[in-house]
Amino acid sequence: MTTLTLFQAHQIISGALAASKEAGYAPMGVAVLDESGNLKAYAREDGASMFRFDVAQAKAWGAVGMGVSSRTLGERAKGNPNFFVSLAATSNGRFLPQTGAVLIKDANGAVLGAVGASGGSGDEDEAICIAGVKAAGLLPG
Repeated sequence: MTTLTLFQAHQIISGALAASKEAGYAPMGVAVLDESGNLKAYAREDGASMFRFDVAQAKAWGAVGMGVSSRTLGERAKGNPNFFVSLAATSNGRFLPQTGAVLIKDANGAVLGAVGASGGSGDEDEAICIAGVKAAGLLPG
């Protein structure tokens, strides 16, 4: 199985922040987690709120843990809110089913981890995550 390297994590962050800057978004925080939900790399742009790390990491942690994007998790949460509230509570707040994180996959579709962003709207956060994954030559999921 392929593993996510630190170099790839940095490529994802660089690509995500470049896309954010090009789009004119507010200062962002971007967290890259490995397939086990461990932090691989994080960056917070100058001017980004102190909350960006926790939010970006929680979006990515939920995505990699459940094997789907945080957008999908948010949609599922609407139909089963008690489960998702319970999941957030049992994970000590590390689970956030809000748009803004995508899976990181290799060319064979294996999940290498997830990337989450915080600082813009959920759609903006998700867009820069997708751009970052693609910039690293990997597939967003």
